[in-house]
Amino acid sequence: MDRTLNVVIAGASGRMGRTLIEAVARAPHLRLHAALDRADSPSIGRDAGDGAGLHTGVLIGSDVARALDGAHALVDFTLPVATLAHLDACRAGGVSMVIGTTGFDVAGRGRLAEAARAIPLVFAPNMSVGVNVAFKLVETAARILGEAYDVEVFEIHHRHKIDAPSGTAMRLGEVAAAALGRDLETDAVHGREGVTGERTVREIGFHSARGGDIVGDHTVFFAGAGERLEITHRSSSRANYALGALRAVRWLDGRVPGLYDMQDVLGLRGH
Repeated sequence: MDRTLNVVIAGASGRMGRTLIEAVARAPHLRLHAALDRADSPSIGRDAGDGAGLHTGVLIGSDVARALDGAHALVDFTLPVATLAHLDACRAGGVSMVIGTTGFDVAGRGRLAEAARAIPLVFAPNMSVGVNVAFKLVETAARILGEAYDVEVFEIHHRHKIDAPSGTAMRLGEVAAAALGRDLETDAVHGREGVTGERTVREIGFHSARGGDIVGDHTVFFAGAGERLEITHRSSSRANYALGALRAVRWLDGRVPGLYDMQDVLGLRGH
């Protein structure tokens, strides 16, 4: 029988935080243990379910150590600086983490890898089950189509997103690059303007747009001579990300320390 897991949600007053709180409240065998926000947030002291029209009995706070006392996992879709602070606290408290935050630099990713020696982490730029299937489809297509097809990644998100390209777009490019034996450090091209010259064979292009309330659309184009293949995923609700994150919470229960991603959670690794 599944045991009930105590879950902490970071960024409780944000769009994703509210979606996660609602998802936890409706999920079997999960319990909202605590909700966190920055110390100067006007939501401090309010019921965590206010933004979702729920009464949870859990008040939003800013004391991370207190929130983690008795918790099994923390779910974090915030900003790199906040996530890394939560990471240190989880490591000290032996609490698992599910991280959907994007925009980490090399040093930040190194800190995630270091912490994963002590606690189990699921870190993924996109927790959606559909997006992670798309990663696998892109890998397969790149491997089969090879050098004869040019790869371009397009993404569009809401006007409030602060990083570009999205973490999902970059992961799609990384998957294609790995399958093709390329390195995004040298082969990525971000947008094009002016007289750029002909496209090189090794380029993987990234293009971003921002506007309105678009949750997130991603398309990878494989353009060859006389045909093109498009792999597209469109999100119409953040609930998909939340459901994937909670699936990761359950999967982490009882795992040994390590840095995992949604390919591990969904059993897609190596398939």
